[in-house]
Amino acid sequence: MTLRPKIALYEPDIPQNTAAIIRTCACLGAGLEIIEPCGFLFNDKRFKRVVMDYMDEKLIKFYQSSEEFFKSKKGQRVILLTTKSAKPYTTFKFEINDTLLFGRESAGVPDQVHNSIKYRLKIPMMNNKRSLNIASSVAIILSENLRQTNFNK
Repeated sequence: MTLRPKIALYEPDIPQNTAAIIRTCACLGAGLEIIEPCGFLFNDKRFKRVVMDYMDEKLIKFYQSSEEFFKSKKGQRVILLTTKSAKPYTTFKFEINDTLLFGRESAGVPDQVHNSIKYRLKIPMMNNKRSLNIASSVAIILSENLRQTNFNK
């Protein structure tokens, strides 16, 4: 098993965002895990236009449910990125094999999932702003994980 950070998407529902995240993971060497169901099909033309030739399903692990995902993560660190956290990512010590979990664009993760995760972080933003685009958030957090762990050196 190769040690590398993993991005996990909880029931993603916007094809262009997922496609952009696939490209980011491919370019930066992170794994991608998708917790289904997705709110779109992978043959969606909006998805294909953004993902271009970066789509390699062998590099993406699909989970049929959040139960399957969390069962596979026993003993591993899962870090939830959420606007509902008080702890900024800038004060957190990442590890190379972390799984960085991002919620659905339209609704985040259910409270049950949120409350079950020990590590919850946020990206500090200006007051009165709701949230960043998920693809931007993934790039910010993955870059910090890679910086801290010297992954690509």
